[in-house]
Order: sequence, then structure tokens, then C-alpha cells
Amino acid sequence: MIVPLVEAVSGTCGGKAGALGALLRAGLPVPDGFVVSYDAYLAAVRDLDLGGPDDPDAMRPAIEARPVQASVIDALGRALDGLGDPPVAVRSSAANEDTGQASAAGQHESFLAVRGAGEVADAVRACWASLFSPRAIDYRRDNRRDDRRDDRRDDRRDDRRDDRRDDRPSDDLAMAVIVQRHLDAEVSGVMFTPADPYGATEIEASWGLGPSVVGGTVTPDAYRVAEDGSVTRTIADKRTRLDRRGRQLVVSDVPAPARDRPAIDDATATRLARLGKEIAALRGGPQDIEWAIADGRIWVLQARPVTAAPPPPSGTSDTPAGALTGTPGSRGTVTGTARIVRGPGDFARVHPGDILVCPFTDPAWTPLLRIAAGVVTETGGVLSHAAIVARELGIPAVLGVPDATGRLHDGTVVTIDGSTGAVTATNA
Repeated sequence: MIVPLVEAVSGTCGGKAGALGALLRAGLPVPDGFVVSYDAYLAAVRDLDLGGPDDPDAMRPAIEARPVQASVIDALGRALDGLGDPPVAVRSSAANEDTGQASAAGQHESFLAVRGAGEVADAVRACWASLFSPRAIDYRRDNRRDDRRDDRRDDRRDDRRDDRRDDRPSDDLAMAVIVQRHLDAEVSGVMFTPADPYGATEIEASWGLGPSVVGGTVTPDAYRVAEDGSVTRTIADKRTRLDRRGRQLVVSDVPAPARDRPAIDDATATRLARLGKEIAALRGGPQDIEWAIADGRIWVLQARPVTAAPPPPSGTSDTPAGALTGTPGSRGTVTGTARIVRGPGDFARVHPGDILVCPFTDPAWTPLLRIAAGVVTETGGVLSHAAIVARELGIPAVLGVPDATGRLHDGTVVTIDGSTGAVTATNA
């Protein structure tokens, strides 16, 4: 039921935990922890009358209403004592999550700064229930409709590594949960290793904890580390950061002098790129890696296959006159009606074919990406969850357009180019 993270494999602990277990066994810097395996989840839901597998009205509330078994809480307490009872991160590791076919980026729950067996048990239950959140169900439905993913899955079945097990049908719904030491990161970010051995590693970085970068609530610094070790960088105006204060997560303003200061130097970017290549070689392909720096040390928080590579740097400066510009996030050009969305209260106004224009895209907004023709955000980077999902869905995305919700007007017809980062209003 409780598996040390170093022993985790995908067949019993999910793709996310299986990958981290493999990295730990290889001696790479992953925070220590343990996994609440599929067995605990299956025991918790075995006798629930859950209805159909995609019925969130029945399944999610039923899981949330059931107290975690005392035996599970006791096991969590012992495992936490073994770590020294520190603050921990509690993260989902679902079946078919973090695979080469679908990332499920941001679709399930994660919690930081959790302390004590009772709080951890509540977070574990919330991770179990998030398997049946509307956004997770929508994501699975979309992937089932894509026959090309089935073809790619068949092609890869002969390419499993020794930490993968096939004693479970690939389409089972099950949720394991990772519990790891929480890191109070000074800097966090994401990197994508190249598909081409001679390609460049893409890195994004910002101050504080990682959700600011992966969630797209800040526009991060962007670094490109070439095969010869040369580094090019674009330094962003990083206005906010997320940090732990006791048991709370706090968003604070970054002091003005630090906003446009590089979050990492070129030497650190080069070290990250070398580490990324080592992980990619171990995992057998290009990797999407979440990382953090705490007390001056680089840590790996997640590694999963790259499901949809970001656009290459734009080689053109031919931006249309009057166009807004941002970071190219997902290839393609599309024209549609701009729909300004500042929060859930605006969701009902989005119609198929609209261009979603928003401050940033919370993972809960994923269903909107399925009906939108494209997306424009005011903050966020090319490696954020929203950009990854946009690329998986094949819709153009332009990220980090300052004041996009104010400069573009609701109902205006706009054209967005996800390969160059240009956003052009085609009528007043």
C-alpha cells in the first residue's frame, strides 16, 4: 500500500511516480518520499456505487465523502515519521498520466506545504477524487477520440523499460499518490530536452515555487542551451512569486530590482541542460522536466515524455503593423472572434471557434481549450501546462501578451499566429 519512492514502478504507482523512482535508482537528485499505490485507491473505492467511469456527478462526490481508512492514515503516519515528519508535497500519479501519448498536464490535483498524517490523508483523497474532475474526464474523452494516439501507443509497446509493468490493462482508471519532501525553492522552472541529439534544450525559470511557471501565472525567463553549450536568454518581467509560509502558500510581489534580473545564470542553465540530457538518455526519449533550486542545489520534481514539442524560435521579424506580440506557444494560424475570459463567470460566453483571450489559463479551464480555435494569454511560458495542452489539442497559442484582455476587445475578429507570436485585430 505504501511504497518507498525509490522502489516505485509505473505498473503499481503510475507513470509520474515510476519515472521518479527510476531517477532515484539512477542516483539523480529527486526529493525523497513514498507512494500511496493503486492498491490503496482500489480498496477505497471498491464498494462504492460509482455509476459509470465518466460520471463525475456520482464518482467524485462519493470519493470525497468517504473518510480515508484508519489503516491508511496509520501507514501514512509511519511513512511520514520515516521522513522526519517534514512539510510535504502531495501529487497525483494516475494510470496513463505522464505517458508518451498524453501528459494529462495539470489535470489532476497536487498540494504543497502539507503537514501531518491527517492533512496528507485529506490531500490523498482529493487526488483520488480529481481522477473524476470535469477537466480530467474531458481530457480523457478527447484523447479517446484521437485514433492517432492509439496508433502511437501500439508502436511504443515494444519500447518499455525495466521499470514498467504490464500486469494491468492500459485503460484502467486508477490513482496513486506521491508524497515527497516539500522544497522551499528559491527558483523553479521547466525544461524540454531536444528530440534531435544536436538540438537545443529549452528552459524556463522564475522566482519561488514551480506552480507559477507550470500554471502560467508568471511570464518566466526563457533560456536556450545549444549543443555547443552556448546560452541565449530572454529575461522576463517576473512580477509575482509563490512561496511557503508555514502551512500556507503565499503569492507576493517581486521587488522591482529583481523583476528583470535573471532567475538563473548561464552556468546554471548549462548544468540543467546536462542533467536534462542524462535524464533523457535514462528514460529513452525527450523529456519534459520540472526542476527546482533549493539551498543552491538543483532538484528534479518530475520527468515525463514530451508529447508535443514547442514551436522553434521564430526566424522572421515580419510582424504585421499594429499587431500585438507574445511568445509563440503552439503552431498554426487561425482567425476567430476574440472572447475575453477573466474567470469562471465568463466560461458560458465562449463558443466553438472563439479565440480565448485571458490573463492566464488555470488547468480547470482545459475544457475551454477543447472548443476554442486558439488561445492568447497575458502571462505564461511555452512550457506551461496550458501551452502543452494547446499543442496536444493542435490549436494555436500565443502567450505572454501584455494587457491582452484590455488591448483586445470582446467580439473583435482577431488572427493569431502561434508560430511567430503575432496577434492581429482584423476589424475595429
